[in-house]
Amino acid sequence: ANARLRVCALNCALILETDISLQDKEKKKKESIFDLSKYIDKPIRVKFQGGREASGVLKGFDPLLNLVLDGTIEYMRDPDDQLKLTEDTRQLGLVVCRGTSVVLICPQDGMEAIPNPFIQQQDG
Repeated sequence: ANARLRVCALNCALILETDISLQDKEKKKKESIFDLSKYIDKPIRVKFQGGREASGVLKGFDPLLNLVLDGTIEYMRDPDDQLKLTEDTRQLGLVVCRGTSVVLICPQDGMEAIPNPFIQQQDG
């Protein structure tokens, strides 16, 4: 009877510990370090792994940074130099952006390109 009581106590402790750890995991999944709610229905610019860039109106997001953009425009890159953006754009419309490929999110307003201060100018 004593051994049976110890087994029951051990099983109850495991069940309680498992239940608490599952609750902790559920809480962690719901939290995100980014609060993009202030950018809902506002234009944002998104950069992706691989160098693609797009802008659109943020319609929704989740804790994994999956984004829903409406009226999305992709900024095309130069075929000769993939690091340079061209003036060409492509209309994409309503887009779901996978959070794992998002590198940068910023408001569209107030964004401007600046020259790279780390490139040394060569005297010609």
